[in-house]
Amino acid sequence: MQIKTAEFIVSNQEVFKCPNNQIPEYAFIGRSNVGKSSLINMLTNQKRLAKTSGRPGKTQLINHFLINKEWFLVDLPGYGYARVSKSAKKIFQKFITTYFKERKQLVSAFVLVDIRHEPQSVDLAFMQWLGEYEIPFSIIFTKADKLRPKAIEKHIQSYKNKLLEFWEEMPNYFTTSSTNYLGKEALLNYISGVNNELSIKTNKSPFQ
Repeated sequence: MQIKTAEFIVSNQEVFKCPNNQIPEYAFIGRSNVGKSSLINMLTNQKRLAKTSGRPGKTQLINHFLINKEWFLVDLPGYGYARVSKSAKKIFQKFITTYFKERKQLVSAFVLVDIRHEPQSVDLAFMQWLGEYEIPFSIIFTKADKLRPKAIEKHIQSYKNKLLEFWEEMPNYFTTSSTNYLGKEALLNYISGVNNELSIKTNKSPFQ
C-alpha cells in the first residue's frame, strides 16, 4: 500500500463524537515517549501530521486521520508516565477504554513498544486488558535502529516469553524504525490485506 493522502478529520474526548460512518479504523497507542507520532508521520509520508514533542504526553485527544479516503488511522493518548495531572490521566483512561469497548468501526489496535527496553508491566497489562475484551491487536516494536539485530531478537524473545505465560501464541508483531523506515511496507501491507478481507466478507467496499 502507498499512502497518497492523509487528512486530519477531528480531535475530541467523546467517543460518540467520532466520525459516524463505516470506515474501518486502526488505533495506535503506547506508553508516552514511545515514538508514536514519529511513526505515524513516517507511515503517512508527512513530517507534521502527528505532533511530535520531547515532552511525553503530548497527545491528549482521540485524533482521526483519513488515509487514502479509505481508512482511519486513530492516534490515541499515550499511557504510563505522561507529565499530566492524576485527574487528567483518569480522563484519558476513561475515554480510551470507552473507545476500545464501544467503537464498532475499530478493526485492530496497534500497541507500540520501545524495543530498547525489557518487557514493561504497563505494556503487558494493557495487552492483557485488550485480550480480556477480545479486542484484536498487533504489537509494533519501535526505535529498532537504536539496537543491533541480535539485541532486537533478544528483546522480542523476552516479550514472547512473557506473553506466552498467558497466551497460546505470540500476537502478530512488527519491528519498525521511524528513522530508516524499517517495517513501513510490512505494516501498511498488513492493513491493506485486512481491508481487502473486510471487503470480501461484506461483499462490498467497507468504505461506503
